[in-house]
Amino acid sequence: MHLYAIGDIHGHLNLLKGAHDLIARDMAQHGPGQVIHVGDLVDRGPDSRGVIDFLMDGIARGADWVVLKGNHDRMFSRFLNDPLEPEPGLRADLGWLHPKLGGPDTLASYGVKKAADRPIPKVHHDALAAVPQTHRDFLAARPTMHLAGDCVFVHAGLRPGVPLDRQTETDLVWIRDIFLVEVESFGPLVVHGHTAIREATHYGNRINIDSSAAYGGPLSAVVIEGREAALLTPQGRMKLPGPQPMLFREE
Repeated sequence: MHLYAIGDIHGHLNLLKGAHDLIARDMAQHGPGQVIHVGDLVDRGPDSRGVIDFLMDGIARGADWVVLKGNHDRMFSRFLNDPLEPEPGLRADLGWLHPKLGGPDTLASYGVKKAADRPIPKVHHDALAAVPQTHRDFLAARPTMHLAGDCVFVHAGLRPGVPLDRQTETDLVWIRDIFLVEVESFGPLVVHGHTAIREATHYGNRINIDSSAAYGGPLSAVVIEGREAALLTPQGRMKLPGPQPMLFREE
């Protein structure tokens, strides 16, 4: 059995298509496998709308794809539902429309311009008119965890010592410090993104596949067999490296 996973996309449709091309090439050689996207579909990149359309279309065609919810996807949904409702995982001095978070980039892909420079009620009004209900429903329906093979797939990580069925959504899409420093096994191998690093890395008890697409890096597609994983490249499979210094990101 083999599984495929794709890291944080952040509105980069061309990178997403490239990742799926690599997976299709690997499947042609090794057979089909489920593809799990670990969330953060939107923000910072140029075509969040296109990313959501691409994923929705693939699932509608019957592709064996799983699309998880990331913290940026939740912030997008929360803004559309109530732009003034606080996001529990976010620093109090930031909001989704802050340019640092990339919300304005997402809205621009729907035709809502200058979202960071206008009053929130006006931006919210325009966003409700521009974002299709099908996209809102798709984001709202995203799961926060997926179990397959010897792995558990989540966006951000797990809280150590807490059973899988008692993990909170906020931890699953936001957690960092206490998860990233944990060296003991979580039981299943945790496959996650959320914390940007230079390249997809295997830490023994977890695999981080957020290779900084949001900041100009590549979008990683990996293949997992048991508890082993390899990065998919144009030259074929490359075994994932071990731990390395992290490029820590606040959000």
